[in-house]
Amino acid sequence: MIDIVVVLRAEDAVLDFLSVLTDDVGGGGGETRVILADRAETLILGAGVEAPERLALIASHVGPVTEGIASPGPEVLATLLRQAAAGRPFRIWTHSPADTRRNRGRVGRDTALAHAADAGLTGAELRHAVGFSPYLQVVSDLDRSLGRQHIAAKLDFVNGSCGHLLTEPDPEFVVQTPHVPAIERFFDADPDERERLFALLASLDDEAASVVDPWEFGSSPYEARRLDATAAWVRERCAVNGSGSGSGSGSTLVEVGACEGALTHRLAAAGFTVRATEPNAVFRPRLTAALAGTDGVTVDSADLAELAKEDAPRAAAHLLIEMLYYGQNLALLDDLATDLVFVALEPEALASRVRPWLERSATWRADEEIVLVPPQLETVCAGRAYLSKRGSVGLLLRRTNG
Repeated sequence: MIDIVVVLRAEDAVLDFLSVLTDDVGGGGGETRVILADRAETLILGAGVEAPERLALIASHVGPVTEGIASPGPEVLATLLRQAAAGRPFRIWTHSPADTRRNRGRVGRDTALAHAADAGLTGAELRHAVGFSPYLQVVSDLDRSLGRQHIAAKLDFVNGSCGHLLTEPDPEFVVQTPHVPAIERFFDADPDERERLFALLASLDDEAASVVDPWEFGSSPYEARRLDATAAWVRERCAVNGSGSGSGSGSTLVEVGACEGALTHRLAAAGFTVRATEPNAVFRPRLTAALAGTDGVTVDSADLAELAKEDAPRAAAHLLIEMLYYGQNLALLDDLATDLVFVALEPEALASRVRPWLERSATWRADEEIVLVPPQLETVCAGRAYLSKRGSVGLLLRRTNG
């Protein structure tokens, strides 16, 4: 049985897979092949090669951090895996698709895609290392606790070969204490789990949209409470302020970044006319399909910057719900065609992003602050992992010179 370890960079083979490379921690120690994805290169560690020699060979391939370090993609990895196996029985070890260091997550996902798509590889066992996971607790299927000798070997490897990474400014490649686990944890994942783990750690690009409902708005009890509370808040405050309500006044709400329409459905059910905007080209067709036939709802691609430039009729309110996490220029709010803006964010983001801007603003004042939902721990990806949902705080902004 050959163990094939697929990693982004050489140091990963020791930091996350040392137990696979050694012969006395419950597995491994036979012939091992290490695929370095950033180089599309394979290291051969023969069955008779002792651990110090194996680590020395890997150490010789630890390089500086350069631009362009990335997964070569599923097709290249499939070729490398076939070559490494050379027709013999093998098992595959690779990164977690939910590794917070995004390029390692891509390697884990691309390796699994290669494994699933190639008939010559599908019979092999594949396991992901939990790796670096500061936001998720992953339920593992195999844990290997390292003894002091192996921890010493890891630390010697880091200090001797990765010293430049201890002070590396890029969080993708820095090596710190949490990147050097004393217990190496591994898990299996079916295709749906893998894709959901990968999408969950993405931002708002197409990788986040690689699965339907990546943030589980349709199945999470926490998200259902958050969305229900948000819709109720908008309904009550718009009615109180005379800006439209469920009574059919016809006033329009502009929902910016509507994703797949989880909140939009609730607003439409309350009787609002809603303009749902979604700039992501993958999410938008899903949004359009989900809202097809819904009275009073239109869908378009405008983002916050485009809405600020429009010469449009004034809306009852603009809704910026859980979407001001991505460096948007808050000065754009001044040019929105509305006198009311509903903002919702987790408490820390509200404090760091919105409050300093609001204190300087001569255009907006806070009319109300409300806790929409408190923090809660919740499972994700069908129970494969759990995390802290950080709560959502609503801030109602009113234009001072409107």
